[in-house]
Amino acid sequence: MILNRNESEALPRILPKILLDSVETYFAIDGHSTDRSPEILESHGFRVLGQPSPGRGEAFRFAFDHVGDTVDALIFFSPDGNEDPADIPRFREHLEGGVDIVIASRMMPGATNEEDLSWFRPRKWANLVFNWLAYLAWGRGQMRITDGINGFRAITIEAWKQMDLDGSGYTIEYQSTIRAYKLGMKVSEFPTTEGQRIGGESDAKAIPTGLRFLKLFLTELNESD
Repeated sequence: MILNRNESEALPRILPKILLDSVETYFAIDGHSTDRSPEILESHGFRVLGQPSPGRGEAFRFAFDHVGDTVDALIFFSPDGNEDPADIPRFREHLEGGVDIVIASRMMPGATNEEDLSWFRPRKWANLVFNWLAYLAWGRGQMRITDGINGFRAITIEAWKQMDLDGSGYTIEYQSTIRAYKLGMKVSEFPTTEGQRIGGESDAKAIPTGLRFLKLFLTELNESD
C-alpha cells in the first residue's frame, strides 16, 4: 500500500521498480495532493483512494478500514526515494514466519541511514533515543526494536486490531512499536538502505515531530501506570 502526498517528482522513478506480483493486492492512499501524483499512480495501475482527513495516522486507519479482513497484512510504502522498493518482497517472508509486525530498519547492522553520509545526524540520534526509551519502558526481556519510528513496515490485520492505535500524524509508527512491546507481540526487522529524498521536502520537521513523539511517549507511559 502506497502512502502518497505530492510525490509527482519521485513516482515516475519509483513506481517502475515495485514488483507488484510480490503482493496480493495494491492500492494508494492519497493525502490531499495538489500535484499530478494521483494521476501518475493511476496510470501505473494503482487504485487511488483519497483519505477523508489529512495525516499519516489517519491514512493508516483509513487503509485498514478499507481492506477489512480481505488481506492478512498491509505493507506501508512511501514513494519519496527514502524507501527501497526492492525491499517490498522481503516483508512477505517475515510475515509468513508468523510475526505481527515487520520493520525495515535503518539502524541495525548492515543498514544505512540517509544521514550516515554526514557527521551531523540529528534525526538518526533522535531516533535512537526514542527507540531506547520505548525499549527501557516496555521492552526489556523482548527483542529490542532498532528502528521503532520507521514507517516502512508491515502490520498484520490481527495485530492492528489488538493495538487499537489512535496516534495522529507521524506518531502512528512509534505508537505501534510501543504497543507491540506492551502486548508482547512478535516483531522482526531486516536491514534496509535509506536513499535520499527525490524532490520536495518532508512534512516531518525534526523539532515539531520530535516533540510529538515525546508527548506520545509520556501519554503511553501514564497509561501504563
